[in-house]
Amino acid sequence: MSANLDVEEVKERNKQLIGEVLEAYPEKFGKRRAKHLGTFDADKGECAIKSNIKSIPGVMTIRGCAYAGSKGVVWGPIKDMVHISHGPVGCGQYSWAARRNYYVGTTGVDSFVTMQFTSDFQEKDIVFGGDKKLSKIIDEVQELFPLNKGISIQSECPIGLIGDDIEAVSKRKAKEYNKTIVPVRCEGFRGVSQSLGHHIANDAIRDWVFDKLGDKPARFESTPYDVAIIGDYNIGGDAWSSRILLEEMGLRVIAQWSGDGTLAELEATPRAKLNILHCYRSMNYISRHMEEKFGTPWVEYNFFGPSKIAASLREIAAHFDDSIKEGAERVIAKYQALTDATIAKYRPRLEGKKVMLFVGGLRPRHVIGAYEDLGMEVIGTGYEFGHNDDYQRTTHYVKDGTLIYDDVTGFEFEKFVEKIQPDLVGSGVKEKYIFQKMGVPFRQMHSWDYSGPYHGYDGFAIFARDMDMAINAPVWRMTKTPW
Repeated sequence: MSANLDVEEVKERNKQLIGEVLEAYPEKFGKRRAKHLGTFDADKGECAIKSNIKSIPGVMTIRGCAYAGSKGVVWGPIKDMVHISHGPVGCGQYSWAARRNYYVGTTGVDSFVTMQFTSDFQEKDIVFGGDKKLSKIIDEVQELFPLNKGISIQSECPIGLIGDDIEAVSKRKAKEYNKTIVPVRCEGFRGVSQSLGHHIANDAIRDWVFDKLGDKPARFESTPYDVAIIGDYNIGGDAWSSRILLEEMGLRVIAQWSGDGTLAELEATPRAKLNILHCYRSMNYISRHMEEKFGTPWVEYNFFGPSKIAASLREIAAHFDDSIKEGAERVIAKYQALTDATIAKYRPRLEGKKVMLFVGGLRPRHVIGAYEDLGMEVIGTGYEFGHNDDYQRTTHYVKDGTLIYDDVTGFEFEKFVEKIQPDLVGSGVKEKYIFQKMGVPFRQMHSWDYSGPYHGYDGFAIFARDMDMAINAPVWRMTKTPW
């Protein structure tokens, strides 16, 4: 824990800090927020806080909506499909090219990730319905971009409110063009955050891709070493870094999605011998479905930092024969020199530095090991849209007494940082400039602050450089924190 406080003192400090924050709220609101704030108790083995509950209006939250979870995360990065934002232009515009989902292809010809397609709903569409407009848009897409492999329809809020029958349009047009067209009921008002959008998108893959395969023959000859990377969105090239390691140990990656993914890879996934899951929160639903229906086991992995990479490679290898197990050890040994050099260079500059995190997906827990490999300590962490099982998984990463916060408000986060005074904050773009103006080093940990990749051994070297650059930049000698 802190260099100056033992575990019990840290727990008491965090308890007092939480109480101080809650005192600033009206009584009713304070009682509600108290359920979302706490510390990790190693004796009980739990982060006993509430999660996946609706944010309270009037309080800043950095959650997204169900549409964001489906279009921005799960479906949007599938590169050879056109993804139509069905509704007013704003949602599509905001989700347009907002994530750094790297892909290989020719934009506008066979890849469409960074293009925006929207039905641009107007008042008359709300009154008279948008089914005919949607039908026309699909025709235009086919005429302008004939090499697309399929289309998804990402519903915005008005679609669910007025009752547009996007399923009927999808079925009719899919038959007309002999193409996969997927309606996704991800209206933004559904659920409490983007998390339900992930689930809805997973269900759409199940119903409109997997269930349509039937007895369709495989396009490839299978091997005992076929695996699929699921839930890696290739932020800054992360999935490519992961894929290199898997292939070096002797596995064959037959599918990678949704980052740099294709419809054909989606269709191939049920034939994998093992599904390798990166983002548990966004893709555990479809992984569980494939296990139940196709008998395909899945394993969660973590390729942040050498300690977790080695552990994950060995866990993945345990599902295969000795040749793959030997391959895992060979890969670990191959990159040992790079790991040692990175740690030798940056650990002396980062040793003992304290970090507070607040991010989405898996990052609040998965990146902890990478920080620890550099001698740093994560003293507070929390999720934007985590569920109870995310916090339970977090118990395997955090130290006793770590401050835990769910869907933290702007006031709470600033107060925690002010009182605990970490050396680095890792969160999203909405918090970045607040903390930098406070004189606190910051890294944007949703899309790596325009850097990356952070996965894999090569990624760890970039991660270490970026953390050093953030904390030890000369600019911080020219400013003072408010405290």
